[in-house]
Amino acid sequence: MKIGNQLKIKKKAIYFFAGMVTIFVITILGIQYYNDYKYRQTHEFKLLEKGYTKEETTILLEKIKEEKIIELLNQEKKDYLISIITEKYYLEKNLDQYIEFYEKNKNKGMYDIIAMVNVHANQEWYETTTEADTTKENLILVNKYYQLKNDYTPENLTLVSNWYCYGKNQITKEAYDSFLNMYQKAEEQNIKLIINSSYRDYQSQEATYNNLKNSYGLKRADNQAARPGHSEHETGLAIDIFSPGNTTTTNFKDSEAYQWLKEHAHEYGFIERYPEGKEYLTGYNFESWHWRYVGIDIANKIQEEQITFDEYYAYYLEQ
Repeated sequence: MKIGNQLKIKKKAIYFFAGMVTIFVITILGIQYYNDYKYRQTHEFKLLEKGYTKEETTILLEKIKEEKIIELLNQEKKDYLISIITEKYYLEKNLDQYIEFYEKNKNKGMYDIIAMVNVHANQEWYETTTEADTTKENLILVNKYYQLKNDYTPENLTLVSNWYCYGKNQITKEAYDSFLNMYQKAEEQNIKLIINSSYRDYQSQEATYNNLKNSYGLKRADNQAARPGHSEHETGLAIDIFSPGNTTTTNFKDSEAYQWLKEHAHEYGFIERYPEGKEYLTGYNFESWHWRYVGIDIANKIQEEQITFDEYYAYYLEQ
């Protein structure tokens, strides 16, 4: 083969190789450009561009639905948002309410913001009411937002022996059986528990509430008693407990019986329904004497997490 032809073939090969390299480089650059373009359209990129960190962005994308992410991208960065959605009892359905309530109450801790919204305490007491779900049985929630019908009567109401109570009292059979077990165990430790009040029907609760309202006014009545249809006593699951020598609402909190109940009642399915320091969630003044039956497993859970029944219901049952 002549030298000229060899040179021509080499040049063609060089040109072909150079062309292939050029195509390859252009393709790689094109893919990179396309991938970069596509990434810039993602929520991740836009959140990072908004000022959220990589870690915060990951949390937001995991915890919040796409439509809410889109809303956030059209708003200024909220520095407190991660604190909201990483709270233990955060519920995505309440995110807008958390944000709104926080903006109006920046002095409150994030736990309180979440808890108050979850249990509806960001609203005025009795401002909105919902019919209580009686299918929940031992876990019926009745409070200032959940109401029983005026003809509701619990099933399996059982008359309490006068050996264990003052006057005539009734509670559900399951709650009664559990109380008897608790009574016996307390007695073994020289603690005597006495039921002072238990089941009331709608009419009895109405009379109790109206008496307080007429005597002391609406505000004090609402702090001390439930409006008819809103009382746990109407469920047959609540009992007011005293002990000999501590038979008033003012001195029972200082009794050995109260201390024993705080330590052991959950072992028998009872919880302190209106604990001290939780008034802003329950809507009631501290009531050391008021105990509610929810069953052993749930009572242990509430005791372990140190939450109110309202909080438990909102997060574990209503969510």
